[in-house]
Amino acid sequence: MRALICNPPDCEASIMVLYNCANCPGYCCSYPVIPLTKRDVERLARHHDLSYEAAKAKFTKEAHGHKYTMRRKRDEIYGRICRFFDTTERRCTIYHARPATCRSYPGQGRCGYYDFLMHERRCQRDDDFVAVTNHDED
Repeated sequence: MRALICNPPDCEASIMVLYNCANCPGYCCSYPVIPLTKRDVERLARHHDLSYEAAKAKFTKEAHGHKYTMRRKRDEIYGRICRFFDTTERRCTIYHARPATCRSYPGQGRCGYYDFLMHERRCQRDDDFVAVTNHDED
């Protein structure tokens, strides 16, 4: 996606976005640690009409020095992925309630995996090729 992102209120710090998440199979959603804040858990609770405690128990776990991390599920491409990722459609199912870390990713206008993915798809001459960095032998 080549779009100019204007950061309110003055739009002086605009960023040119050079990726399109709709063309990606969800690499960032497969990170082993997706850290959450208390506010993220509260947002998930509201989105799912649950109490904070119920959402915390159902959607998070304490791991890797973080009080809250996103629970994950099995994924045939990456092994494990965010529990809210639709592995058939390859899309986030809670986009409007997604955590702050997801909202801010990848940051400065480029996504390294997207660049890698698009390069590999051009090289393979396959618009659906999924480039992975894990080359485990069967």
